[in-house]
Order: sequence, then C-alpha cells, then structure tokens
Amino acid sequence: MNLLTTKPLMALRAHWPEYLIEAWAMGMFMISAGVFTVLFEYPASPLNGAIHNADVRRVLIGVAIGLTPVMLIYSPWGQRSGAHMNPAVTLTFWRLGKVKGWDAVYYIIAQFIGGTVGVYIAWMILGVAFASPQVNYVATLPGDAGAGVAFIAETVISALMMLMVLHVSNSSRARYTGVFAGVLVALFISVEAPLSGMSINPARSFASAFPLQQWNAFWIYLTAPVLGMQLAAAIHGITRHQVNCAKLIHSTTQRCIHCGFTPDDQRNINPELSGAMS
Repeated sequence: MNLLTTKPLMALRAHWPEYLIEAWAMGMFMISAGVFTVLFEYPASPLNGAIHNADVRRVLIGVAIGLTPVMLIYSPWGQRSGAHMNPAVTLTFWRLGKVKGWDAVYYIIAQFIGGTVGVYIAWMILGVAFASPQVNYVATLPGDAGAGVAFIAETVISALMMLMVLHVSNSSRARYTGVFAGVLVALFISVEAPLSGMSINPARSFASAFPLQQWNAFWIYLTAPVLGMQLAAAIHGITRHQVNCAKLIHSTTQRCIHCGFTPDDQRNINPELSGAMS
C-alpha cells in the first residue's frame, strides 16, 4: 500500500495550511492571555499598582482577552480555518458531521501544540513575571468553592458558548459570531473565573499545565468543555436542526475544507450559508 494515498496523509497534504492556522491561532491566544494577565496582575506592573481593586482588574483582563478571539476569528487566516481554537468546538462540529474525522484529529493536535508553544513563547518574553504566583503561567485552577463547582461551572459556560456559536452562525446574524464569542469570553472571565479559572478549552488548560506539570485538576478542563458543548449540540438539534458549516465566519474569499466551498465556484450556495458569508 502506498502510504501517500492513505487517508491521514492525504488529509495532511491537502489541508495542512488550515491545521497550521489552528496552531497559530491557539498560540496567539495564549500569548495574549499571558501578556494581559502580567500587565494587570504582576505586582511590579504599573497597571497593577494603579488599579487596586482585583475585580476591576479581572474585568479589564476579560475585555482585553475577549478582544483577542475577535481579531483571530475575523483575520484572513482565522476565516480560512474557521478559527475553532478549541478541541471541544472541533469535536462538536465533528459529531454534527461538519468536520471530517482526520481533519478533526489534526485540528485537535494542532490546537494542543499551538497553545503549548504559545505558553513557552510567553514565558520567554515575559520571564519571571509570567512564572510569578500571581500569573502562574495563566493556569486554570478551581476556585475556593472546589472542584465540583468548577466542573459544573465549566460545563455550563461551555454549553452557553457553543449554543451561541450554533445559533448565531446559522442565522442571518452569522457575521457577528466572532463578536458574540469575544463578548462571552470577556463576560466569563469577569464573572465565572473565580469559580474555575475560565477555560472552556482543553488545549488552553493543557498549555498552561504542561510547563508546570500541574495535573491535579486537569480532568475538569479536559472533560467539562467537551461535555458542555456536546450538550449544546444536542439542545440545538432539538430546537433548530440546521447547521451549515463548521466555520465560525464563512468568507467568500477563502476555501472551506469543511463544506467544500471554493472562491472560484459560488454556484448553488445554500441561501442560509450565503447570508452567513462576508
């Protein structure tokens, strides 16, 4: 058998740009999370000294980090891959039949690798500030309420995020999916972070846990986001069956490895999908 004609290698040869984009996007998200957390939480930072209220600092961190996925989702590269940046998102679209099996495998591998590389880059750039107890490699850990509450909270916010993505991206407001995602990230960091650290993303939590080798609560962030988003898919299937594509923003200028769209052939486009394109 010719190894070059096997499905894994065929997928890799055909779709490697999208896989690299997922790694890049996840890495950029982790660098952003590191930079803004250091700016507001590291004791030697001028912003930390100027803003004494921890709740205010957390809201500002939420807004800053919330803007990051917005920029990544709407970037030309983000519009090409679909900007999942999250294994739980990719698995949900795979379950819904909108992502092929090997694409899902490579997306998830890329997300874990990209996030981890992003953490190491942030560590190299920010040094002791990034490793300080106040920043702690932007690790996600259960709050004072304990692991049980953290698990429930992660499941709920993950479900809410995926419900939003499925509803908005398959409606006439699809072009605003990235904006809604950023708003929810900012809101969750501002309100929910004291309960679980706000992850909703196994790759994001793995990326911070790896250099620390801190795995005692990782099971929460590995399972709860997947469970929450799978529940969201089930709810969406009951309330609204239509799912057009696995992309958060579907551009008319970028190919889509999920639905087969190419910029050169815009014939027979699903009307719902056409309205979602920008």
